[in-house]
Amino acid sequence: MRKTLSGFGLLAGATYPFRVLAVFRRTPRLWSYVAVPILMNVIVGIALYAGLLFFGWDSVTHLMDSLTHWVDSLITSLPRWLGILDYLIIGISWLLRLLLVLGLLLFTGFLLVQFGVLLGAPWYGQLSEQLEELRTGQLHIVEVGIVRDIGRAILFELKKLVLAAGVGIVLLLLNLLPGIGTLVATIGGIALATTIVCLDFLDAPLERRRLPFREKLRIVFRSLPASASFGLVCFGLVSVPLLNLLTIPLCVASGTLFFCDRVL
Repeated sequence: MRKTLSGFGLLAGATYPFRVLAVFRRTPRLWSYVAVPILMNVIVGIALYAGLLFFGWDSVTHLMDSLTHWVDSLITSLPRWLGILDYLIIGISWLLRLLLVLGLLLFTGFLLVQFGVLLGAPWYGQLSEQLEELRTGQLHIVEVGIVRDIGRAILFELKKLVLAAGVGIVLLLLNLLPGIGTLVATIGGIALATTIVCLDFLDAPLERRRLPFREKLRIVFRSLPASASFGLVCFGLVSVPLLNLLTIPLCVASGTLFFCDRVL
């Protein structure tokens, strides 16, 4: 079974964020390309977590307080023997609080990826070049000039936003349907986040070839299921608070290894 899954790439794709550690161990000079991005991630991460988690936790607390008051007012009109529902509601409220906080952590980690990859792009680009040359023995770059290069980077971010917003609206509407709609929206949300993460971490070698956005997206889909497991593991690694300050550079490097092995 394991051999079959590995043959399709499902297991192999998930291992790339860890394979790159062996490459760094054998090639210590590569660490010089991640030192500055890690420092930048620490600064950006502290700002994001301090801001979003503070206001997010405050919002969750207000929401839970409102829900508790509403339930208390509802229970007062019920027979006394139904007072046990109060304990049930307390348990549900804490479960909702936990789910909301987990969602907030995932969202914060997702934002950290966007800012971290964008700010660390010069260093990540050099790291990716070194890895590709080390892995394949050659380096392919299409030069377009600094102005066009900046324009492409801005367009790439805008197109990702359009993709996320377009699919996100559909998923939000599906979430209004009870039962199956919520399940489909949850799975779709994870798939969308995984796709965006794949685009981010595979972008360095793809952008060196100046591929259009749709071609980058097609490469992600053509690499399934390896790209799905790769993106899912990376999404998990960058969603863990504090750990993601270190794993973002590793995921960027593993994206280049994935490209060299499974796309080239």
